Amino acid sequence: MARTWTSGSEVKRVAVDGGAMLYDASRVGNLRAEWFDPAYWRKRDAVTGEAPGRGATVFFATNGHEYALRHYRRGGLIARLSSDRYLWRGEGAARPVAEWHLTYHLAHAGLPVAPPVAARYERHGIVYRGDLITERLAGTMSLAAALELGSVPILTWVDIGRCLRRFHDLGVCHADLNAHNILLGAGGMVHLIDFDRATLRRPGLWRDANLVRLRRSLDKVTDSLPPGRATEADWHSLLAGYREGPPANDAPPAAGSVSGAQAAD
Repeated sequence: MARTWTSGSEVKRVAVDGGAMLYDASRVGNLRAEWFDPAYWRKRDAVTGEAPGRGATVFFATNGHEYALRHYRRGGLIARLSSDRYLWRGEGAARPVAEWHLTYHLAHAGLPVAPPVAARYERHGIVYRGDLITERLAGTMSLAAALELGSVPILTWVDIGRCLRRFHDLGVCHADLNAHNILLGAGGMVHLIDFDRATLRRPGLWRDANLVRLRRSLDKVTDSLPPGRATEADWHSLLAGYREGPPANDAPPAAGSVSGAQAAD
């Protein structure tokens, strides 16, 4: 993913001890470092929930808005050595900064994402830690959660396929496309979240690999659920929606044209 992002005047950068904060002043003004501390919100009884999974995500509400605060954590065997520290390779390569910029530009391109609010990194020598705050999408639930409750309508599967096609047409390769990162809302609205390590790419076989990864996730999620929660017909409906693509008025810009970013090979 290219690091040549061009942002609007509403994007502010503030230096903090050992690092920096990046935030969208049109969504939150005068952001303070305390916003990235879950304990700060717990003391104010502002925490509204937490999300399961490797990442430590806390939902909190303030000033009439609800947000999701995610602390970057490692997975796999390397997490035994360091649960939340990453090798420093410059500010543009810091995971919260890279994800914030990409999601910011996807939102401005009209893609259905959770709008980014703020990002922070704290550097300690050759390593750093990071956090990201996004708006919480009200009235949504993950595809995984919906499948736990029951079957998902065929038209919703079609809408999921159309949504994924919008991102792929723009060249967005989601690094962890799974049933937990697809959110379903009212009126058939589908959102995609968690763009950590996502890249912009030219058309290629990575699109098929993305879909295969999603299929594996669906099989894993439904393995312990009653039969019929995600059938072959459901999957083929998703693929039909993907092949059909979004309506013309919902089509994103051409791949590689996201506000100054360049698609990688």
